Amino acid sequence: MTKPTVAIVGRPNVGKSTIFNRIVGERISIVEDTPGVTRDRIYGTGEWLSNEFHIIDTGGIEIGDAPFLEEIRLQAEIAIAEADVIIFIVNSREGVTSADEEVAKILFRSKKPVVLAVNKVDNPEMRAEIYDFYSLGFNEPFPISGSHGLGLGDLLDEVVKHFPQTGEEHIDEDVIKFSLIGRPNVGKSSIVNALLGEDRVIVSDIAGTTRDAIDSSYEYEGQKYTIIDTAGMRKKGKVYETTEKYSVLRALKAIDRSDVVLVVLNGEEGILEQDKKIAGYAHEAGRAVIIVVNKWDAVEKDEKTMKEFEEKIRAHFLFLDYAPILFVSAKTRKRLTNLLPAIKIASENHSMRVQSSVLNDVIADAIAMNPTPSDKGRKLKIFYVTQVGIKPPTFIVFVNDPEIMHFSYERFLQNRIREAFGFEGTPIKIITRQRK
Repeated sequence: MTKPTVAIVGRPNVGKSTIFNRIVGERISIVEDTPGVTRDRIYGTGEWLSNEFHIIDTGGIEIGDAPFLEEIRLQAEIAIAEADVIIFIVNSREGVTSADEEVAKILFRSKKPVVLAVNKVDNPEMRAEIYDFYSLGFNEPFPISGSHGLGLGDLLDEVVKHFPQTGEEHIDEDVIKFSLIGRPNVGKSSIVNALLGEDRVIVSDIAGTTRDAIDSSYEYEGQKYTIIDTAGMRKKGKVYETTEKYSVLRALKAIDRSDVVLVVLNGEEGILEQDKKIAGYAHEAGRAVIIVVNKWDAVEKDEKTMKEFEEKIRAHFLFLDYAPILFVSAKTRKRLTNLLPAIKIASENHSMRVQSSVLNDVIADAIAMNPTPSDKGRKLKIFYVTQVGIKPPTFIVFVNDPEIMHFSYERFLQNRIREAFGFEGTPIKIITRQRK
């Protein structure tokens, strides 16, 4: 199910990033604890009243050398194009400005739900200062304080009221859904066309020419697949030509709907920071991942080139050590036949369940090989391990004291589970709990 998208819009210095960080909470710092994960701080995931949603701080999107008002307008256009709900933030201490009025005009034309938030209302006595903002023409403004976290509950109550009402999505368990994510012009559309054997998606040498994500059904050796093509990470127009960061937003929406995510790299260009950021979202979402190096036909190579490129990938994508790496050429179709079998294996591993008795035998052998750690005279005792979920496979380890479980020992157990059961292509999650 695709999560709704909320965009935070407003002129500079009204506190957009502070509000963003408040709503996202600790999620960003948690992600950054994972080795090798890098991500844009302008994209995050929020949750309110059991509603999860993507959130974007448009102020963090670089618009190049655009003039002040033009930059604000372009940021607002990004929000209008992609958001389901827009939070429009103004500053109570400065009153209504011409830039606020300019943003309001743009948002009015969008016909999207807009929730007006008046920031920097740090105490109840300042609430009288919000009434001037009725002149912007939206419904009742919500007084908030980003620095103190005041009023955000009421604001989010209003935001979730405007989320699209979606019925129960029909899920066919026999169909494997996979998406292709990556920077513009790495060849995602070309791979889709080569797999389908027809030009279903516009392909061009100009980055970002695919307009919208397109689902395509496909069957191979009796297995049904749905291809979610995310090549349309940018739309026509100046706003999307001036910011590569926009590509992340389309990737997030496709990842939500996928069982397996193909992280596509450009073999000619090598690995860029944006590749790592986009891949980090697939990992964070717990999806099965395959790294696909496209345009390998255009790379000058000898017998060592592939191995050296693979070592670079492993060094840059430490958090994707479980992901297989495939080298392909959409242009010559070389090795493309390896893609679908790899996707099927990754999907099966993503859904794999392990018998508790066999799992605990593996853990007992692991402890015998590498005894549990001690801390301040107390030794970690592992009583029982059980699998509690799939997609990704999730295990609970019951212990005497979770605080003694060092991350390095948890990593050791994870590696032993992988060695015993495979799980190639999928992350696995370990949760440590105290036995009661």
